[in-house]
This record gives sequence, structure tokens and C-alpha cells, in this order.
Amino acid sequence: MKFKINRDHFANGLAQVLNVVGSKATMPILSNVLIEATKDHVTLTTTNLDLGIRVKIKAETKETGAVTLPVKRLATIVRELPNMDVSVEATASHQVKLVSGGSTFRIMGIGKEEFPPLPEFGDDKTFTLDQASLTAMLSSVDYAQSSDETRYILNGVYFNFRDAKLSLVATDGRRLAMVSKEIEVPAASAGSIILPAKTVAELTRMLGKGEKIKISFNDRRAAFQLATDKDTTGLVDHVYLCSKVVEGNYPNYQQVIPKETHQRLKLERELFLQCIHRAALVCSEKANSVKIKLTNNLLEITAQSPDFGEAHESMAVAYSGGDLQVAFNPAYLLDPLRALTKDEVFLELKDEVSPGVFKTLENFVCVIMPVRLS
Repeated sequence: MKFKINRDHFANGLAQVLNVVGSKATMPILSNVLIEATKDHVTLTTTNLDLGIRVKIKAETKETGAVTLPVKRLATIVRELPNMDVSVEATASHQVKLVSGGSTFRIMGIGKEEFPPLPEFGDDKTFTLDQASLTAMLSSVDYAQSSDETRYILNGVYFNFRDAKLSLVATDGRRLAMVSKEIEVPAASAGSIILPAKTVAELTRMLGKGEKIKISFNDRRAAFQLATDKDTTGLVDHVYLCSKVVEGNYPNYQQVIPKETHQRLKLERELFLQCIHRAALVCSEKANSVKIKLTNNLLEITAQSPDFGEAHESMAVAYSGGDLQVAFNPAYLLDPLRALTKDEVFLELKDEVSPGVFKTLENFVCVIMPVRLS
């Protein structure tokens, strides 16, 4: 194997695949990146057996071949190389020589045959979406994933393809966020998966480098193929992300969404966000709630804790119902407000023991359990 490559393109490609490799790999080969040189590009692949990533980068290949090298050490070396041009050459004994300007490195690798291959998919269930749409949908819900490992079924985002739409749902049991988008879903392709939180994070990081993303899935795995623009990063054709899915049945989230609420407020998102944020500055671990009080055309937000004192914010709203008080964990209010981009958001309330519901005109719902008022 022998090729010449641009240093920054090589470093960028390695950065794309680096995150998958954990600090405690169970087998030495899982700490390595598989480097395959073909006609006019080099493919870099890493996997931890649950999640795998493959990217292609432009290169001048003089001799095709493959080898695996320790990815973290290699990424550090490539970033520090003095020249833009990097020559890479592998011997039959898997030793790799890197030359850039006056720098020469020799690194011991492991043969390709020990590297676990990424699974390939038939077109059993495949959808193509805009990357921008998927990015917006994921950011609308991913903050509501659970990090409690005893409830592993909630440690991810639920993708539901059916009834002519894609719905994304995340919940940790105290709040639930859902967003939907109308797409064509042929009856044979309907289905759902729970994508693990680690995969959601990797996918979110990779989105936005091109226009389209192809999603393929079956009962055990999901794959995401991102078409990338041929831009200055040196990435070509695609980034391929393949992941195990969380096995099990996602809870019936429709039951959680209140069918009726008594009061609906139209709020200016940024103003409401700032008021909640400022009020929450006096909250403490023991007193972690903000109280929302509604009176005629006025919304008041108060928070207090014995350690710091109290805060009071008020904003004018169109409201003519009876007086109403309800308290929430401030983080649960702030997360959806920060994730949304529209100026206008609706808050639906019923009473002090019923959940609050955020909605937008774009098929977004976030249900938040209240904190009991003492």
C-alpha cells in the first residue's frame, strides 16, 4: 500500500472516525483505524462493534492495499506533521512509514484480516431525507433522552416511520419531546427503531456536510449514509455510520400527550427563555423549581431557595382565564425553548398537578411533568 494525501484532509478524516473508539477497547484491533487505499481515494473505518463509521477521502494512490493503525496516536501525529503533503507506505509486515517534509515516522500496525467488517444492508427499509430537516428534528428532541441506564429502552431517540410521516420521540419519564415530519412511507417500509444516545450524538455531529441522508434499518441495526459535498474538507462521496439499535418496545408515548388543556398561551420564545433563565439563577439543588403564575394578561415567574434568596420576573401575555399556578424544573423549560428556532411558541396548562405542554405550529410537542407546590 502506498499513497500521497493532503495532511489536513487526512487529519479531518481521522477526526471524523475517532470518537467511536473507546478508551478501554476490549481487543487491540478495536483501537485501530482500518486504512484502505483504492484507485483515487482512501477509506478510513473504525468500530466498537456497536457503532461503526467509514469515511472516504481524496488521495493519490500509487499502490492499493490495506492496514490498521492505532487511531488516536495516528491522529495526533498527522495533525502535527510539518508539510501539507504526506506520503504513506505500508510493508508486508504491517509496518507503516509516514513522511512529511523532514519528518519520518514508522508505526507498527495490525493486518486488515483481524478487523471486524461493518455490516452492509439490503434495501429492506430505506428512506432518504434532507440533512437539514433531520438536524432540526434531532435537536428538537435529543435533550429529553434518559441517561438512567436501568431504563435502557429510553437511552436513545425513537424513530417511527408510519402513517405517511416520520416521528422522532425522546423521553426520560419526566418529560417527553416529539417532532413529526410528513414523508412518503410505503406500507412495506413502515417500521421503527430506537437509536442509542451515542449514535445520536455521532449522527448529529456528522450532519450538515451535504444535502441528503439515506437511512436503512432492520430489527437489529441501522445505517446512515450521508452524501457529502466535495468541499475543502477532502471528504468525498459519503460518510457511512452503522449502529446497533436498542432492542425492545418503546413505551406508548401517545398516552402521555394530554388530549385536552384548559389554557393556551402564545409566548415570545426568546423573552420567555430569558425570564426563566434569570429566575433559575437563584435555584439550588434542594429548591430546583420555578413557579409560573397566571393572572389577567400577566405571567409571573418566581423562584426562591433558602441558600440564595428569590427572583421575580413578569411578562405581559394575552390571558383571561382564572388565576393559575404551576411549578416546573427550570431545565425542563429551558431545554425545549433553546432547541426551538421559531419566535412563537405555545404553552398549554390545565392545573397545578397536570403536565405543561409546549407546542409550535410545526408538529412539535414537549410534555413536562410539574413539580408539586408545597
